Amino acid sequence: MDTSPPKSTRNIPCDECPLLCSGHFRAFSEAELRFVNTFKRGELASDAGSTILLEGTHSPHLYTVISGWGFRYKTLEDGRRQILNYVLPGDFIGLQGSVLSEMHHSVEALSDMILCVFERNRLFELYEKYPELGFDITWLAAREEQMLDEHLLSVGRRSAAERAAYLLAFLYERAGAVALFPRGTRIAPLTQQHVADTLGLSLVHTNKTLRKLNAQKAIDWLDSGFEIKDIEVLKQIAGWTGLPDIARPFI
Repeated sequence: MDTSPPKSTRNIPCDECPLLCSGHFRAFSEAELRFVNTFKRGELASDAGSTILLEGTHSPHLYTVISGWGFRYKTLEDGRRQILNYVLPGDFIGLQGSVLSEMHHSVEALSDMILCVFERNRLFELYEKYPELGFDITWLAAREEQMLDEHLLSVGRRSAAERAAYLLAFLYERAGAVALFPRGTRIAPLTQQHVADTLGLSLVHTNKTLRKLNAQKAIDWLDSGFEIKDIEVLKQIAGWTGLPDIARPFI
């Protein structure tokens, strides 16, 4: 695992932000846009496999994912890893370290990523002067909690096939909402080890489970990811109705 820090890169004006121009997120008011432009410190580039935030550390920065994707995770002393959730464009990361003094999970890049960087010490100013933006951050935190609720339900009560079907359907819908993958139906890069670490299953059990989904023509299993062949079959197996279609906020 590469634990080197992300690398400095370009500085895009906020009114030219790819997320804002994508049409997938709610628009800022002119006053909000001016503030965010001063709140922001630039962008960082993170290579696939690098650690963006490390459990137990205290980062002076907050980040919004502009492009690429990664995952949040915790590890035990013996190296076993539990993937908690995945971070996609528009997601806000590092808030936990701001509120609780240090990070209680790590964040790793699955693909090359570009992240927008903000000053942590100006977060209170955002809440004080721009309550609508403060509500947006609260909304993002509540949404993360909602997703973790569903993941905990999977690990605790869904069968192995239901867990895998839910995870792949969830990633497919989240990625589709922000046009993350050019081919649309392909989730990549994502290995069976990532899936196993998310579902709380052994690699052997995960392999057998994914083969069952493949046999039901719900997915195609690829070397570097998965092709979704029938999203409705996945939802039916998981007993999941999908994500709401809303214009979500971002910072």
